[in-house]
Amino acid sequence: MSSPENNSDKVVHVYDDIREEDNQLPNWWLFILFATIVFSFGYWFVFHTTKKAPNPPEVYAADVEALKKARAAANPMSDEALADLAKDPAMVTAGKEVFLGTCASCHGQEAQGLVGPNLTDKFWIHGNKPTDLAKAVDQGFPDKGMPPWGPVLGPDKVRKAVAYVLSIRNTNVAGKEPQGEPVE
Repeated sequence: MSSPENNSDKVVHVYDDIREEDNQLPNWWLFILFATIVFSFGYWFVFHTTKKAPNPPEVYAADVEALKKARAAANPMSDEALADLAKDPAMVTAGKEVFLGTCASCHGQEAQGLVGPNLTDKFWIHGNKPTDLAKAVDQGFPDKGMPPWGPVLGPDKVRKAVAYVLSIRNTNVAGKEPQGEPVE
């Protein structure tokens, strides 16, 4: 049973023999409460109404894009760098695993060509430079049935696959008839 008792100017409630006084909240606590409320309205106004400051999701997306560009710059795909990778046995072995896992269904287990072209001859459809090959793997040719593998594999596995294909170039495995222009 609750009954207020008056001691000076405080209201006291007693319930189940528990004495409860009606005290004021500390001023520092009230200051933090009201400052948080004012800040939330200001935050909402600046970030969601005026668009004068960048929205946190926009900042995040810009940071992710900058990180992707920095990673791409740190791992260049130049003709010389890719040719050097094709001479590295560890990179070629890793590239063969990537090739067998993703490319062999269209180009064959030995890159002799099935649906896709033969990658072991001297005929190339979309350029003969290592960077042309890297671009082909990365961006694909959707109009010709080759999906873009760059978003799926990532730049490291794309480089490995390119290193493998460059290492088997001009080995002339019997397979699909030549397509494209001959390259010396």
